[in-house]
Amino acid sequence: MDLLGQIAEAKDHLSGLEIESVEVGIVLGTGLGKLADEITNATTVDYADIPHFPEATVESHSGKLIIGDLAGKRVMAMQGRFHFYEGYSMKQITFPIRVMKAMGVKQLLLSGAAGGMNLKWKKGDLMMITDHINLLPDNPLIGKNHEELGPRFPDMSEAYSKHMNGIIRAEAQKQGIELREGVYVSVMGPMLETAAEYRFLHRIGADAVGMSTVPEVIVANHGSMPCASVVVLTDECDPDNLQPINIPEIIEVAGKAEVRLIALFKEVIAQL
Repeated sequence: MDLLGQIAEAKDHLSGLEIESVEVGIVLGTGLGKLADEITNATTVDYADIPHFPEATVESHSGKLIIGDLAGKRVMAMQGRFHFYEGYSMKQITFPIRVMKAMGVKQLLLSGAAGGMNLKWKKGDLMMITDHINLLPDNPLIGKNHEELGPRFPDMSEAYSKHMNGIIRAEAQKQGIELREGVYVSVMGPMLETAAEYRFLHRIGADAVGMSTVPEVIVANHGSMPCASVVVLTDECDPDNLQPINIPEIIEVAGKAEVRLIALFKEVIAQL
């Protein structure tokens, strides 16, 4: 079955659960799943029950699609995402974004955890992505292009919506949240970077590094779906003082920052 057929089957399954009129899509990354608790009148669907959805294998990603009401909008939230290092293809990783689009989602908000390479910033800071560098070894748009989904050569001159970023910026200022703005670079993982690699990534223009986000953003742009992303800087990647990585600490830092991110996202969603 081709991609269009797979999207149609997933859409039919969700439509059969009387899920409709969805406006905003949300992707909740590492340690940032509690926004889902704010969704009311919710229908929760396990990824395993949705045709052609991959299975979330990362411990901090629960693997549920939650559809309901948040800040006056009908939202569809992914509580956990997929990564290339889990062994999934880029088409599998981005399949939920295709399904969101088919279900009527007009705008996409993404969150996640990232390593901070701008040494002026601290772990726990929120960073709004203004642009990205894609160093992943594959691309979700490789292969046959379905014009029904988007053009063969999608434009990426505004990969992250200036309008949505403007709302995020203004709302952060209103709430007194210190919001960093910078470039995100996506790498394959799952190992963390060496000191030399951090130096390289920072020198080519990146402020933060992670293992996700970019594939979903590519597909959102392919489908003309405006998107924006805010990541939590969960560790400070100083190549001259590099410390062994502590995954529980990363998840803890993300969890502490989540309170600010939830408050920010709720008000942003209300204004979309």
